[in-house]
Amino acid sequence: MTRLKALFPKIDKREIGKCWLLDTPENARDLAWFLDRYPLTVPELDRLRAAADLHRQYELRVQGILAGEIQAGRILTMALPPRPYQQIAADLVTTTGRLLLGDDVGLGKTCAGIAAIATSGKLPALIVTLTHLPTQWEREFARFLPSVTVHTLKKATPYEYQADVTICNYHKLNGWAEHLKGRMKTVIFDEAQELRRAESNGEPTKKYAAASAIAQEAEIRMQLTATPIYNYGGEILNLLNILEKDCLGSADEAYREWCCGSGDKASIRDPIALGTHLRDAGIMLRRTRKDVGRELPALSIIPYEIEADKKILDACRDDVVELARRMLDADNMERGDKFKAAGQFDFRLRRATGMAKAHFVADFVKMLVESGESVVLYGWHHDVYAVWVAALKDLRPALYTGEQSAKQKNDSIARFISGDTKVAILSLRSGAGLDGLQNVCRTVVFGELDWSPGVHLQCAGRIHRDGQAEPVCAYFLHSDRGSDPVVMDVLGVKKGQMEGLIDPDAELVEASINPDHLKRLAQSFLDQAENRMASPKPVAVKPAWPPETVPKLKPKKAPVPVQADLFDEVAS
Repeated sequence: MTRLKALFPKIDKREIGKCWLLDTPENARDLAWFLDRYPLTVPELDRLRAAADLHRQYELRVQGILAGEIQAGRILTMALPPRPYQQIAADLVTTTGRLLLGDDVGLGKTCAGIAAIATSGKLPALIVTLTHLPTQWEREFARFLPSVTVHTLKKATPYEYQADVTICNYHKLNGWAEHLKGRMKTVIFDEAQELRRAESNGEPTKKYAAASAIAQEAEIRMQLTATPIYNYGGEILNLLNILEKDCLGSADEAYREWCCGSGDKASIRDPIALGTHLRDAGIMLRRTRKDVGRELPALSIIPYEIEADKKILDACRDDVVELARRMLDADNMERGDKFKAAGQFDFRLRRATGMAKAHFVADFVKMLVESGESVVLYGWHHDVYAVWVAALKDLRPALYTGEQSAKQKNDSIARFISGDTKVAILSLRSGAGLDGLQNVCRTVVFGELDWSPGVHLQCAGRIHRDGQAEPVCAYFLHSDRGSDPVVMDVLGVKKGQMEGLIDPDAELVEASINPDHLKRLAQSFLDQAENRMASPKPVAVKPAWPPETVPKLKPKKAPVPVQADLFDEVAS
């Protein structure tokens, strides 16, 4: 029994006399192997042996599909054939019934999802995607599988319609859950990182509960995302439980075997080991551009320190300092007050940091445009967008943020792609899945930073993707004050969780996950405030960017690589 507990991390080490493991084919296979060496008493031994044999056959079939030696039957004919690696994903999910497809941004996960429907023939099918992407899915179905009828849900409450394929955004999913549950044979969750949170403030989220209920009744379940982990490793368990409940064992078993801690903010103890296990089990499939022979021109990651307006940061100092002190004195606060203070602190300081950098960011973008570049500029706060729009008014920037309707967003992107404007301002979290920018742009500027490295990966992937013919530069404009220093540090930590899981050859960042990064930010800001009060007022100096500091982007010539340890998660 001691040996069993040592070899099976899933088992609760506190159990005495008896040990419990969830009845899954994987556990049956492992136990059958263990019993050849240690003959313990197991109820229903014949059943266990049969399950172990089925798992062995399943594993051989998965290996054959991944090697291209086994193919599933084709039920529907596609107007345009998928690429071989896309068809492998379709064959795999048709065979296993569930797959997290984590291919690199730009490798055609949408086509792979459509190929899965054509291969399995399991209709009706449901596509769940982001608010701005239904039109893109409609266009791809018309291109690859025009034989099926497609309907995009127009209302948040059920109504009757007839279609082979239903497209629904995540915001409408809860209202349609009871109507769609049990009716859909195939469910594909596009940009599946939207389901990374199972709970909010201790309560199940409606979006997650709806997705789980519909998926459990489907025969084919597929998730498409290049960033299965946005923040902390525990998020991947939420996605996997929608694909197949308890595919890593019960919740307790999964956390014991793979995680440090529990819940969404748990960290994966060994991301490389978990990623390898998921791929070997046929649960996750991840290919890079190099893997499929479709390498792109180089992507240069360029952290660039700019000035920040001290007056703006000083103007919010008193309020933010008070919030910071309240956060650090959280032991004397009620839970609700603690969350409220943390949220207000994060919003105010990051907004102030963005505003303090805004004019300097706009000047940097102007310089790039004057050198002949089209630029995609990413931010987060609406006040910051307003400063950028005013400063860049001569360039008439296109806007793709949370304030525009789906039609306005499509019109803005059309302006940028047609060359009517050379600047597109996008929200950090609003452009996932967007295609077409790579045809007219090779320069990305992050005017504000996100806490999650997965967000930066998605943003850069809008430009650095299949179809891009030129080297791409991604500039991360950061200041040495405000929220930027701590956010950059946290990004480096989170990056290790994501990279290890999706890339077994990644070099992990040697750092521990700290769920209380806001406390670190609060302490950092207090230190900054104290230093400013103790130091004499500096003389204002107008910033300038000498032309020689900006890499020259010449056609078909890669820019000089720049070492950027904190941000190389964006690179292929």
